[in-house]
Amino acid sequence: MFSPTQTPFAQNPTRGILLLVSRVILGLVFIGHGWDKFTHTGLDATAVQFEQAGVPAPAVAAFVAAAIELIGGILLVVGAFTWIACVALAALMFGAFFFVHRGNGLLIENGGWELVGALGTACIFLALASAGRYSIDGYLNDDDDRPRRTRRRRRSS
Repeated sequence: MFSPTQTPFAQNPTRGILLLVSRVILGLVFIGHGWDKFTHTGLDATAVQFEQAGVPAPAVAAFVAAAIELIGGILLVVGAFTWIACVALAALMFGAFFFVHRGNGLLIENGGWELVGALGTACIFLALASAGRYSIDGYLNDDDDRPRRTRRRRRSS
């Protein structure tokens, strides 16, 4: 039965697919940003940008940010340690908001916080929702997106 106050995806087979697509897209965005810091822009140039923004220990912060984005993005794509990766990525996005974007308004064209806000919020929601059925976390935790009363019980050996 339809309810405007309850999502139809809470106990729905499409939930796992929607979480998979969301995880992969979000993960690819973070992989792209982390990879860019390591290869195209480079850690030295990223450290200079961080120093200009007032980030403490900019060389260390550049490496840590790139590593969190790259490794966290990979973890999101495969759905492993998802909530931990999401918390780390959301914290990183909060740091980007605080040090770089908060004084520039909303729109990214003016250096605003819309992208880091959207990415950080997506990470928070994904951490709360779980990785879903089609993930390493889901496999290890028997997350099959069906109501608990209809799940098969695992037999202990």
